[in-house]
Amino acid sequence: MEQMIANLADLRIGGTSGSGAQAVERALQLLSIVGRRAEHGVALSEVVAESGLNKPTTRRLLMALMRSRLVEQDEVTRRYYLGGELYVLGVLAARRHGLLEMAADSLKRLSALSADTSFVSMRRDDYAVCLHREEGTHPVRTHALLTGDQNPLGVGAGSLAMLAALPEEEVEAVLARIEGVLASQYPGYTPDIVREDVTRTRATGYAVNPGRVISSSWGIGMAILLPDGRLAGALSIAAIDSRMGEARQKELAGLLQAEVERVQTKMRALFTVRDPVPRGKPAGARRRALQPV
Repeated sequence: MEQMIANLADLRIGGTSGSGAQAVERALQLLSIVGRRAEHGVALSEVVAESGLNKPTTRRLLMALMRSRLVEQDEVTRRYYLGGELYVLGVLAARRHGLLEMAADSLKRLSALSADTSFVSMRRDDYAVCLHREEGTHPVRTHALLTGDQNPLGVGAGSLAMLAALPEEEVEAVLARIEGVLASQYPGYTPDIVREDVTRTRATGYAVNPGRVISSSWGIGMAILLPDGRLAGALSIAAIDSRMGEARQKELAGLLQAEVERVQTKMRALFTVRDPVPRGKPAGARRRALQPV
């Protein structure tokens, strides 16, 4: 990180002497632009147009980010992508700002109040990954999902809650990609069954897995959304089938709703900051929502 600051501070903006702080601010602006096109990359001309900087300045700033491994350039297409160093920084930041950190207290409350096992999961491409499992005190427990386990989206309660939170066209795209996996590894599931589950989840506000992965293990889940409405992950509770009657499902859904709201409140606090106030304008005149890169 120190080397990154040095790389940026040594730049001369637009051929004239510019402050190190100005260089860093402009470079971070470009990093955000690249981040918003993370999947397909972005061309130099697109960065220039969106940033409002001239081409030589934009190129110099991108080169500084590349030296710091925050940005990389495809040798064939010449498009820019986020670099590997951001993954390292993200792992370090996750201890403080990650979904697991924000959900830790909620998991403890869910397991204490329900006496059953609770989970927090997040999406990884077409799969749901269990980030953490919090044991309850009930003597008979389900071991259907362990920390680090992953299932296709739609398989399991938290996974289904996440799939149902996606736009319809994205749901269909996911189902098309995982159809073969369902057929070969998940005999209790078909794309049509998952579609019905998604419809039911959207109607009730929570997802239920009626023992489709392991017959005696039921689950209930609810999606967690970022402040801009995009998917962040899911909270879920698993229990043996005898503890998942319809009345108790509604009781557990109420517990999940309360904790999802707590986690989303933490996210709103994290992703909302005050803009630097322009000279001559009163403090607090403007607010903006941070777009995570």
